[in-house]
Amino acid sequence: MHEMALALNVIDIAAEAARAHAAARVLRVRLRIGALAAVEPEALRFCFAAAARGTPVEDAALEIARTDGRAWCAGCGRTVVIGSRAAPCPECGAAQLLVTGGEDLAVQDLEVA
Repeated sequence: MHEMALALNVIDIAAEAARAHAAARVLRVRLRIGALAAVEPEALRFCFAAAARGTPVEDAALEIARTDGRAWCAGCGRTVVIGSRAAPCPECGAAQLLVTGGEDLAVQDLEVA
């Protein structure tokens, strides 16, 4: 389950930000996760809560915003929204898609106290 490794990285980032701002704890972590990032949000939430115990991130709210997967279609030349890498172009049905977005996982911002 790579969600645990991701959760640990997010916790490290949040804890370091708290230290850098002389904050005692992290209140909120906002993540942006692309639809093509191969991350299961509920598994990430579970791992985040478990791994944050005993850290300045314990009890922090984890907010996840999903972003669309995007691809450029060689068949019709359009940029389209896709839900998976295996999906055909929703405009023309072609299978020649070049992924251009939605693979990211990023800490958008943090709230510390």
